[in-house]
Amino acid sequence: MSIISTASPPWLALRASADDAARSRELAAMLVARLAPGPVVLHDLGAGTGGMTRWLAPLLPGPQDWVLHDGDADILEHVDLGAVVDGSGRPIRVAVIVEDLDGLPTDAFAGASAVIASALLDVVTGEEAARIVDACVHAGSPALLSLSVTGGVRLDPPDALDAVIGRSFDDHQRREADGRRMLGPDAVPLLSDLFIQAGWHVQRASTPWRLGPADGALIEEWLRGWVGAAVEQRPELEAEADAYLARRRAQLADGALHVVVPHQDVLAWPR
Repeated sequence: MSIISTASPPWLALRASADDAARSRELAAMLVARLAPGPVVLHDLGAGTGGMTRWLAPLLPGPQDWVLHDGDADILEHVDLGAVVDGSGRPIRVAVIVEDLDGLPTDAFAGASAVIASALLDVVTGEEAARIVDACVHAGSPALLSLSVTGGVRLDPPDALDAVIGRSFDDHQRREADGRRMLGPDAVPLLSDLFIQAGWHVQRASTPWRLGPADGALIEEWLRGWVGAAVEQRPELEAEADAYLARRRAQLADGALHVVVPHQDVLAWPR
């Protein structure tokens, strides 16, 4: 089963339109209301190819300076934000930092107007989440953290194996890999609690992907990854999962498959 890496430019390009449709404009507007007038400095964590920057920059005032953080130097080579403008139509300025979150210093966001991330929290550890919160609190910078997976995928038409695959996938998201135990679906409540314990306000919004026949290529790739991760977590599912995947592909080919992939966005800001 060949699966596009979830941190690769092809996967990020494939999911871009679904991401943009799902993200919370309400929380983005709340962030705008909390930005001081004048130049804006934004730090984008796990920036990848810059999808969150492309979506958010036109919604914010400027001038804007973006600092893109990612531990993968190769993926940052694919960043192309030359056509991105702020809310007044001015080009943005971009710098990149190759940096893993486990080494994020407390003063990483000094001078930042806000901290941004997308599709990141579910793949960080508890320690890394604490580092993000500590750095935001130290800088007094509000944080808009978008599209964290929360579990509970729904497919229509339903199938008897949906719940088993879903639970196994969620367990895979919480797995330990290379000495790191990722938060998976537990990320949003944990990070929200960390901000609340620091005395900050937290607002959450449901931001699911809602996929249908027009999203066939994305559903196909997502489905292979979802089932593949479930089987990696529980190899005894392989025979059932192969038949399940064949049923789902047939429904997809007939234009009969719809998928809801739950996410949440989080906005945190100082009192």
